[in-house]
Amino acid sequence: MEKVTISAAAREGIGVKGALSKIRAEKNVPAVIYGGHKEPVSVTVSVKDLEKIVKAGKNTLVEVTLDGAKELVLVKEIQYHVVTDNPIHADFQRVSMKDKMDVVVPLKLEGTPADVVNYGAIVEHILRELEVRALVSAIPHEIVVDITPMTINKGILAGDVKLPEGVELVTDPEAPVVHLAVLKEEETAAPAADAAAAPESSSTKGKKDEEGNLTKDAAKK
Repeated sequence: MEKVTISAAAREGIGVKGALSKIRAEKNVPAVIYGGHKEPVSVTVSVKDLEKIVKAGKNTLVEVTLDGAKELVLVKEIQYHVVTDNPIHADFQRVSMKDKMDVVVPLKLEGTPADVVNYGAIVEHILRELEVRALVSAIPHEIVVDITPMTINKGILAGDVKLPEGVELVTDPEAPVVHLAVLKEEETAAPAADAAAAPESSSTKGKKDEEGNLTKDAAKK
């Protein structure tokens, strides 16, 4: 499994006004390391190291060096500024190479069903992530779902997704992942039907003869 190595520094000035702004101005990000039956630790990491982790992909194993000691962690969350989109905080969870853990893995669709080409079906991607259980060494960055064999009448459920070796499904196996939708003929014809059913104007309403033709007075108007 790919591993990214970064350094962290113990965070000082916690609770001091302006401390976080100073950290971010120095191109660092405040973060917390927690879990693993240990006390949480407040640290700072560089923006460059966070970018390196993000580039490596979701669920990348990270080795953090702090005060000469090394710990294995996974990124649980990175918060971004709503305007600048710069990282403003990160959460790291300690992990063990011996224990399985539950994680969320993104789904990636590949292929083109024949019904998309032949009947203009639309691919509706309903569930974009799966929760799975695995050893840290077996956690994938993403799970690929081949939708080529799909048909309009048969979608793909979570239980149908082929998982990598050593990965167990936690998500409800009956949860729909993707299906094909087709617009019905009556839906496309609805605008024409609505126009035909439009009410008559006040100038012609009630001024037709028994055969449905306009009277002379209505025609003049």
